Amino acid sequence: MSLMERAIDARTSAGGAAFIAYLTVGYPDLETSIEAGRALIENGADAIEFGLPYSDPGMDGAVIQMTGQHALDAGTRTRHVLQAVEALAPLGAPMLVMTYFNPVHRYGVEAFARDLASAGGAGLITPDLIPDEADEWIDAATRHDLDRIFLVAPSSTDERLAMTSAACRGFVYAASTMGVTGERATVDDTAERLVARTRAAGAERVAVGLGVSTAAHARELGGYADGVIVGSALLRALGDGVSPMAALGRELAEASHSARR
Repeated sequence: MSLMERAIDARTSAGGAAFIAYLTVGYPDLETSIEAGRALIENGADAIEFGLPYSDPGMDGAVIQMTGQHALDAGTRTRHVLQAVEALAPLGAPMLVMTYFNPVHRYGVEAFARDLASAGGAGLITPDLIPDEADEWIDAATRHDLDRIFLVAPSSTDERLAMTSAACRGFVYAASTMGVTGERATVDDTAERLVARTRAAGAERVAVGLGVSTAAHARELGGYADGVIVGSALLRALGDGVSPMAALGRELAEASHSARR
């Protein structure tokens, strides 16, 4: 069982869901993004999902696009993401990296897996890579004991759900809605149906992301999902400083952790 799987199981066995926090590395600068990750862990985040800034973020909404472009303009690169992972891995929470696959391909798939594992990383989330085109990454991740996390969506067929569930280690990332990342006023029952379908297809752990922005959302999703993923709302709060972001993180963590009690 991987570090991420143990973190999720500890929360679900205690009557809730894991809280997974997304941050863009390099926003507003490298040091502050590391400080923000540390603050989130101290306020209850069970894992950090560090986003690698990318110039063509196809599934990202306005907030993550803005933070990613800011980080790129400031010179943030793949090595800085690995530096952020290495800085926080000793705290014990799983350090995941979320990235489109082109930066991994350019870095070298084997080299990226090696260096992520060496930095203390737990695994990789690849939103634009599907399992049937991921043999090289799956092999490298297996060699270096890294989680491999793929996405499913409400449009995924049962066959696709089964294939993705079998290929994942750590959890299956369920996109709560069709579209891009970002804060939404409500999370409808599409997410609950997708989680149920993904479990029926063989997934042991399913975490939900996209559109999750409030403690009420986290409590609702934590009632049926194994993990709750929040990004845009935290990054928006981080624009006002680490302390406001940490306060929101604490609310989200408490709601996620107590969702099934």
